[in-house]
Parts: sequence; structure tokens; C-alpha cells
Amino acid sequence: MHEQNKAILMSLVPVAWADGNFADQEKEVLEALLEAFEANPEEAEELRTYAATPKTVDDIPVSELSFDDRRVLLQHAVLLSFADGDPSETEHKVIDAMVEKLRIPQDEASALRQTATERAKRYLNMR
Repeated sequence: MHEQNKAILMSLVPVAWADGNFADQEKEVLEALLEAFEANPEEAEELRTYAATPKTVDDIPVSELSFDDRRVLLQHAVLLSFADGDPSETEHKVIDAMVEKLRIPQDEASALRQTATERAKRYLNMR
């Protein structure tokens, strides 16, 4: 797995823990991303171990994320926030803090979040 993809996955953990519960649906999303990013068994286990305890936005490895990676991360974070139903206020606040930490301009972040929200809602309707 590429280091950037590992950094994206690690950065999603704060969103999964935002409401104090790492729900099964959120774990399923991370497992699907591990597969999509072609993580080997050791890498997958490393991420599972990392995700087993709560993380915050302060744990995001920003220096390992390129300009484009940060935008991909934001979109994945929005999708992950819908995994166990409508996002909670706490999840929204974590994503707001993530936008600030990632230094994505607000107008661009709003557009990315809107697109990701529409995708998540379409996906939820397919279930």
C-alpha cells in the first residue's frame, strides 16, 4: 500500500471515533478501503490496531498528505460519517476541524463536502 493511502486511512480514524463509538459499519468502510488500497495483511493489521483506540484530528499525519490526498481524505471522511446513519453534530465538528488542519479553503471544502454528501446519500438509498 502506498504511504499516502496509509496516511489517508489513519486520518479517517478520528472521524470513526468522533461520536465515541467505532461502529461496525464504520469498520466495514475502513476494511473496504484497506482492500481498495491493496493493503497487505501486515498493513491491514497495523491499521486495525491503530484504529482500536480513539484518535483525534491532532493525530492526522498532515505532512504525509499531498494537496490531492487532503481532498480525497475529506471526501472519504464525509462518506465515512454517513456509514452508521446521518452524521452526528460531533462528526460534523471533527470534519470541520479536519478541514482547518488540512488547510483546505472553506469554499473548496464546502463543494467537496456537498459532492461527498450527495454520493453518500445515493449509496445509502441503494442499501
